[in-house]
Amino acid sequence: MVFSSPVFLFLFLPITLLLAMLAGDRKRQNTLLLIASLVFYAWGEGVYVLLMLGTALFNHGCGLLMERTRKPRSVLVFAVVANLATLVWFKYANFLADSLNVAFAQWGVPQIALESVHLPIGVSFFIFHSLSYVVDVYRRDANAQRSPGITTLYIALFPQLVAGPIIRYHDVATQFTGRVITAEDVAIGIRRFIVGLAKKVLVADLCARIADPIFELDSSTLTAPVAWLGLVAYAVQIYFDFSGYSDMAIGLARMFGFHFLENFNRPYVARSLREFWKRWHISLTNFFRDYLYIPIGGNRKGPARTYLNLLIVFFLTGLWHGASWTFVVWGMIHGAFMAIERAGFGKLLDRAPAFIARTYTLLVVLMAWAFFRIEDLTGAWRFIQVLWIPGHGDPSIVYPEYYLTNDVMIALGVGIFGGLGFYDRALVTLRNGPWKTTIPGAMLSTRDLGLLALFLLTSMAVATRTFDPFIYFRF
Repeated sequence: MVFSSPVFLFLFLPITLLLAMLAGDRKRQNTLLLIASLVFYAWGEGVYVLLMLGTALFNHGCGLLMERTRKPRSVLVFAVVANLATLVWFKYANFLADSLNVAFAQWGVPQIALESVHLPIGVSFFIFHSLSYVVDVYRRDANAQRSPGITTLYIALFPQLVAGPIIRYHDVATQFTGRVITAEDVAIGIRRFIVGLAKKVLVADLCARIADPIFELDSSTLTAPVAWLGLVAYAVQIYFDFSGYSDMAIGLARMFGFHFLENFNRPYVARSLREFWKRWHISLTNFFRDYLYIPIGGNRKGPARTYLNLLIVFFLTGLWHGASWTFVVWGMIHGAFMAIERAGFGKLLDRAPAFIARTYTLLVVLMAWAFFRIEDLTGAWRFIQVLWIPGHGDPSIVYPEYYLTNDVMIALGVGIFGGLGFYDRALVTLRNGPWKTTIPGAMLSTRDLGLLALFLLTSMAVATRTFDPFIYFRF
C-alpha cells in the first residue's frame, strides 16, 4: 500500500484517522496505530511483516537488558551486529556473492551459488530505526521502553515505515505517551499531505516520462541536449518524489499528533556540497553524523583522519541506497568533494559569488545523479561523456522536442522553479499561511479551497494513470 494509491487515500487513511480520533486516550490510539501500521506493511509485504515484528521485539528486549546489566556495551554490540547482519543478508547478500564471484572466477575458485534473496520494502528504514533505538538507550538519550507495543510502534509507524524520514528515537520518545491529537494538527497535517501528494503525482511522475525513456537510450544514439534534458528531469523527479513522500509522511504523522523534523530544505540552492547535505535527506545526514561520523572521530583527530571519516561515511551512504557499485561511486563523489571543501575549497566557495558557488554545487550533484540513476558504471560514464560532446548522436532521431509534451513541460517547469526556490514564499503560504479571507457562508479559507482543488486535480490524475512507485521504496 502506498500513499498515492486510491485504497490508501479513500479507504485506509480516512478509516484510520476517524478511529484514532474516536479512540480517546493515547493507549488506545497507540494500539490502533500499531494495528494499522502492521496492516499497512503486510498489505504489500505479506509474511515479511513478521521480520519487522521480530526486529522490533528483539531490539525492545535489548533495550531493557541494557538498563539492567552491568555490561550494557556488550548488549549494544550484540544488538548492532544482529541488526546489521539482518540488513546485510536481505539487502546485500546477492551483491556480495556476485562481487566475490567475479574475483573467484579470476582465481579459479568455485562460485558461490545463492538464490535471489527477497528485499523487503523499507528494510533499510526499519533497521536504522532499530539502531537508533538501541544506541539512544545505551547513551541514555532516552529511557528503554517498558511497553513492547510502543517500541514496535516506533519502528513500524506507517507514515515513515517504508521510505522515511529516519526518525531518531530520542526525538520522538516522549510523543508516544505525551501527544494530543488536535483539530489544528489534523488540519496542518492534511494540508502538508496534499502538497506532498501533488509534488509526487503532478510533478515527479510526469518528469519520469522524460527521464525514464532517455536513460533507456543507447549512449551511441544519445545527443547532448537530450542527455541534459534527461538528467535535469531526473534531478527534478527524484527531488519531488522523495520530498513529496517526506511531506506526506510528516503530514500524516501530524494528523496523529506526532511532530517529525523536516527532511528537505531546498537542496538545489546550496552553495556547497556541505550545505547540500544539510538540506537533502536531512534525517539520513543526521543519522550518519550522530551514529557513525562522530563515533569514529568526526573532525577531532586531524585533517587526514577527517577526510578519511568523510569518505567512510559517504561510502556507506552510497551503499545504503542500494546494493550496486554505482551507488558506491555516487556516494564517493559526494564524499570526495566534501573532503575537498573541508581541505580549503569551501572557504573559496564562501567568498565566491552565489551564482558561481551554486553552479558548482549543482553540476557536481547532477553529474553524480547519473551514477545514481544508471545501473552500470560503464553506462553512467558514457552518459556523462555525452553531456559534454555537442555533436554526439543523431539529432534528427533523438531530439528534446520528442519528449516535451505540454503536460510534462509544465511539470518540468514547475519542478525547476520549485527546486531552485523561486516560489518558496507562495509554497510556505500555501502550507502554513494564516489566510484570513473566507468564502461567505463557508467554513473554508481561500487557501483551503485552493488545496481542495489541488487534491481533486491530483485525485483525478491518480485515478487515470498507471501506478508509479516511489523511488526510495527500493532503498
